[in-house]
Amino acid sequence: MSIIEKLENNERLEYEDAIKLYDLDLFTLAKYANRIRVNKHGKKTYFNINRHINPTNICKDVCQFCAYSASRKNPLQYTMTHEEILEIVKNSSKNDIKEVHIVSAHNPDTGLQWYMDVFKKIKENFPSIHVKALTAAEIHFLSTEYNLTYQELINMMIEHGIDSMPGGGAEIFDEKVRKKICGGKVTSDQWIEIHKTWHKAGKQSNATMLFGHVESRDNRIDHMIRLRDLQDETGGFNAFIPLVYQTENNYLKIKAPLTGVEILKTYAIARIVLDNISNIKAYWATSTVKLALIAQEFGSNDVDGTIEKESIQSAAGATSAKGVALKEFVDLIKNTGFTPVERDSIYNELKTW
Repeated sequence: MSIIEKLENNERLEYEDAIKLYDLDLFTLAKYANRIRVNKHGKKTYFNINRHINPTNICKDVCQFCAYSASRKNPLQYTMTHEEILEIVKNSSKNDIKEVHIVSAHNPDTGLQWYMDVFKKIKENFPSIHVKALTAAEIHFLSTEYNLTYQELINMMIEHGIDSMPGGGAEIFDEKVRKKICGGKVTSDQWIEIHKTWHKAGKQSNATMLFGHVESRDNRIDHMIRLRDLQDETGGFNAFIPLVYQTENNYLKIKAPLTGVEILKTYAIARIVLDNISNIKAYWATSTVKLALIAQEFGSNDVDGTIEKESIQSAAGATSAKGVALKEFVDLIKNTGFTPVERDSIYNELKTW
């Protein structure tokens, strides 16, 4: 049976077939990805009103692709106080944010309780705001640094008010690639184990894939299949987020970013392959707002949120540092013919604009 026949029959694609998807032209992929998107979500495009906070950029790890982290000799290093973080949340709460998204570097100097106490303080002072925090990479770092099991750390996270986990740290699961771009950080098996443990605690998370650096198309498909396998087991992923690699200010020295065609193909293929993950997010901070809006026609049904301030992707050249105003965000989605739907962090619909 040909790949087109399998797509027509809505058959689940295994690795060998999924690889062939990249050989199809962009608009054929769009046809099948959009059909799945419409069946699942119609013309709805989800977003949330959120605030990203990156509390520290001092990092024990040295990832070749990262432009955000700073060594202790770097004059641009910083670590926020709890008071500074709470002031940010206070100011952002006036903009009716529903989520704070807290991700930072692997700082060996702050202490475990520094992390946990700030989550608790946010929850105590702003109980209605959803706290999404600590990637699997950060959890692995804290586990190693403080000799705790993943389960012990996850119990602490829940006790201190973390509601869901972001998907960062996944990068590309292939270990040869990881050795080159983020050697020493959480392994692919450890990343999967951490999310599995989180899901088994009754919590939800996102999953990411960083693409457009030294990985191959085969690596991307392998990454998606492994996420799909875990989703079959736990059902705990809210969304899959393909993160477009940013080329500036890091050590990989990738000469040219991916083409728009390759990015859109990857979004569409993700929608086709990940039949058990409901939402595919075109995270505008890495893809640009314009391409994220186009991606709505290629299987994506979420464009993330207003963000307000973003430090990690913008350090590597993305234009996301100041977020997007709510009215502009809504108008952009409407102007592309889709229906903006404000959601909470776990995809409950809050308002149709």
